[in-house]
Amino acid sequence: MSSDQIARYIIGFSWLYHGIFPKLLHIAPLEKAMTASLGFSDEISYFITKAAGIGELIFGLIFIIFYKKRTVVMLNIAGLIGLLFFVAVLQPQLLVGAFNPVTTNIPLIGLSFILLGKLQTRQ
Repeated sequence: MSSDQIARYIIGFSWLYHGIFPKLLHIAPLEKAMTASLGFSDEISYFITKAAGIGELIFGLIFIIFYKKRTVVMLNIAGLIGLLFFVAVLQPQLLVGAFNPVTTNIPLIGLSFILLGKLQTRQ
């Protein structure tokens, strides 16, 4: 399997996993804390979390299918940076815990830059 295929599936799997398990099948306590810090009611927070899960699931599928599109890879980078910023502003203590957004988002951003580099060399 080539490095771009490995990057494709790791990034896509990450979006799918984070959409399905901590948001759709079971809302993880950290997900609940993140949406609660926005100041919404429990019902609205629940809806936002579920909608985010659906969005992540859809984007994961889009990424797996259209990973050769520069726009999709750039959206991935922007989304990962945005989510990291979101955590840093709303729940900064999460940045130093185990399995935190720093240790997941930054490597995925790095894999995305590898894909971008491969896309540029093919053109």
